[in-house]
Amino acid sequence: MDSLRGKAAIAGVGELKPERFTEEVTTPQLVVDAGLRAIEDAGIAYDEIDGLLVHSMAGTTMFVPATFAEMLGLRVRFAEVVDLGGATGAGMAWRAAAAIASGLCTTCLCLTGARRSKRRSGWSGPPERTAYSEFEVPYGAIGANYGYAQIAMRYMYEYKLLPEQLAKIAVQQRDNACANPNAIFYGQPITIDDVLSSPVIVDPLHMLEIVMPVGGAAAFVVTDAARAASLPNRPAYILGAGEYLGHKTLTYADSLTDTPARPAADRAFETSGVTRDRIGLASVYDCYTITVLVTLEDAGFCAKGEGGAFVDDHDLRYNGTFPVNTHGGQLSYGQAGIAGGTSHLTEAVRQIQQRAGDRQVRDLEFAFVNGNGGTMSEQVALILGTNP
Repeated sequence: MDSLRGKAAIAGVGELKPERFTEEVTTPQLVVDAGLRAIEDAGIAYDEIDGLLVHSMAGTTMFVPATFAEMLGLRVRFAEVVDLGGATGAGMAWRAAAAIASGLCTTCLCLTGARRSKRRSGWSGPPERTAYSEFEVPYGAIGANYGYAQIAMRYMYEYKLLPEQLAKIAVQQRDNACANPNAIFYGQPITIDDVLSSPVIVDPLHMLEIVMPVGGAAAFVVTDAARAASLPNRPAYILGAGEYLGHKTLTYADSLTDTPARPAADRAFETSGVTRDRIGLASVYDCYTITVLVTLEDAGFCAKGEGGAFVDDHDLRYNGTFPVNTHGGQLSYGQAGIAGGTSHLTEAVRQIQQRAGDRQVRDLEFAFVNGNGGTMSEQVALILGTNP
């Protein structure tokens, strides 16, 4: 990754407005729509797209890149399936930049998305044969809520974190969403009391501290730096990247409170040459409020155990002292499956490009982007900037 700095940039994004349910369309339809919007937004010729990154999705579990190349009418020299859960979008960005830097392609389209139906359907694939399915699922270890609740409970025990400090994260991200007409909770502000009086889903996490599932899609175009500079939008240069994973289930994590976000972020800052005090926007994965707090610590914006005090001391809104998740985050913008994680990247790109409208961060030069898959399992960090 040392050779990535300034070699490529994100030139355009396409994102569908989140919807509570998307009954009448398939996931591929949503994803293709977002991809077409991203190409149009970049202002690049259609036949210049010669790279394609996608993820596995319902109904398209094999030959996924070929399926979408066919649907979009693309002919590509580089294609890959990226499977990093909520870190997939950020992982696609540095992989696209690496492919461009190595000459495998010149312009790469990255696609993510998911439909959401009122009718819930189970996984119909072959039985999973892992330690998780054999020794954890039978005892109720299903879904994400229990794992993040364990992280929150342990963190509160170790570092005396207050519920009000976590609630402030949800409140100020909702304030950001109220400046974003596309957010699912646009125009619906909340208070700390609202958060703490909402139902406890898994102790100690309240309903308003947990991500909002929606349907939607997000896509972006990465191209080489010279080409990006000639296109209509200001380039969002990829300056550094880091990735780290070591476990799938929380049982096998080295720590509940010190996560793979730390080595991923350290690598991103090292390869970018940007110091943490120059970051003007932190766009970090936020499936739960505790995810934000732990990630800010492990990314090095404050010391371990000081996350609660950091939240107390900073205004996390788009016009505050340390802007975080200015689109509202997945807590208030919405989580469209894998595209939920991509929304943190597309928001950072818009902010770098000075296209965030009423929620624009002033004088922004560098943004930190984080993706998180599993239960703080798969971590990707990116540094984006206005100059190569």
